[in-house]
Formats: sequence, C-alpha cells, structure tokens
Amino acid sequence: QVQVVESGGDSVQAGGSLRLSCVSSKSPNCRYSMRSWYRQTSGNQRVFVAGIDLDGRTTASTDSSLKGRFTISQDSSKNTIYLQIDSLKPEDTTTYYCKVTANCGGWRDYWGQGTQVTVSS
Repeated sequence: QVQVVESGGDSVQAGGSLRLSCVSSKSPNCRYSMRSWYRQTSGNQRVFVAGIDLDGRTTASTDSSLKGRFTISQDSSKNTIYLQIDSLKPEDTTTYYCKVTANCGGWRDYWGQGTQVTVSS
C-alpha cells in the first residue's frame, strides 16, 4: 500500500504563487512509475496537470489554460513531488490531487485526499 499526502493549498490573491507538495510512502516491496498532479473540474472529473517519472522526466498538460504556469519537480530523497503554480487565476480555484502509480503486487494508482487552492480576484 502506498500512502499519498498533499499539502500546500491556500487562499491567495490572483497573480500570486503557490507550491504544492505531495509526499508518498516508499516500500522495498513496490516498484514505482509516474507521479502526477491532477485537479478537479466543475464536472467532478480529475484532469491531468503534470507528471514526473523516477528519472525526472516531466510531462505537461496539453491544455492551453495550464501551459506555462505549472511546474512539476521532485526531491527523491524526500519521496516528494512539488507543483509550482505561478500567476494564479480565480479559475485555478479547485482541489489538487497527487497520484502515484506503483506495483505492490499489481500496477495501480494511489491517490491522496487533495489540497484546496482558492484564488480571489
């Protein structure tokens, strides 16, 4: 089992920045793949924001509204990934989720509880 915990969400003014963190547990019995950030839409779907693999290769969303303002990074020594969000807009207000893909007896995705970002104009 992989535990995933997000933090860093806050209420900020438009134009500000936030750095979200996601720490996940690590087990010698598991193999790990991509770790990613998603955010909730108004229709209750989770959309991909950015991902990073164990070698640090990143994948960004093709959504034009997300390009250029979201940067994913990691600190492998801390089993932590980060999402830097710059030039925040009110439409960025939502819950952000971290997903870890791992094989601890079968490949599956593990999700955290989410962290709330609220941007006021």
